[in-house]
Amino acid sequence: MSVLIPWVLGAGVILLLVLAAIFLWLRKPAPKTVAPVVPREELAQELAPPPQQPPAPRDSGRPREPQLPATYGADRLVLLARDPHWLYAYWEISATRQEEFRATFGHEAWQASRPVLRLYDVTPGEQAPDFLEIAVQEGADNWHIHVGRPDHTFRAEFGRRLPDGRFVPLLVSNVATTPRASLSERTDEEWMWLEELYRAYLRTAAGVSSPLLVEEMARRMGVLPLAISSPPFTAAR
Repeated sequence: MSVLIPWVLGAGVILLLVLAAIFLWLRKPAPKTVAPVVPREELAQELAPPPQQPPAPRDSGRPREPQLPATYGADRLVLLARDPHWLYAYWEISATRQEEFRATFGHEAWQASRPVLRLYDVTPGEQAPDFLEIAVQEGADNWHIHVGRPDHTFRAEFGRRLPDGRFVPLLVSNVATTPRASLSERTDEEWMWLEELYRAYLRTAAGVSSPLLVEEMARRMGVLPLAISSPPFTAAR
């Protein structure tokens, strides 16, 4: 009996240790599942630096200069002489004139027609005045015109050419004259006395006062200028 008691106690201790081990194993948390790491793609726009906004203009406190308007709402055709061989024309057609054109020739007449610029040679003395017709681009408001006629006078018309061939003028320009391509043959004789006046001044002794200088120049030249401009001179009697 004395031998059985220690064996029972030892078995009980072993059983308690086994139960404690089972209890601790059951309370152990389950291992967490770790998701696989997927490499992140970087797009080109992510690598590029963000667009920078331009700095806002600083207000200097000065009033802004007024801007010229693109149109003035007026019907006009202006012709200018650029040089002896070229002219320059610019124009503007108001919406009112366009509506009048549609009311006269039909609602689709403006789209069906094409813009035309006519240039007339109205030089005085020309026996047979002729004209040059230029098909300009739709929406254009200016044109450089090569004429190759120095010292000639021109007038222009801007209009629309209908599909049936009719030309409808809408604007009439001013008269413009191209300059000469050579030196002028006119001479101004009234300015020739200045050269003699300069020569007389060089021949006059230094230190002479202004009244004596004028008298000396008048005596040597035989003339006395009456003004600074270019008037006719009076010969001494």
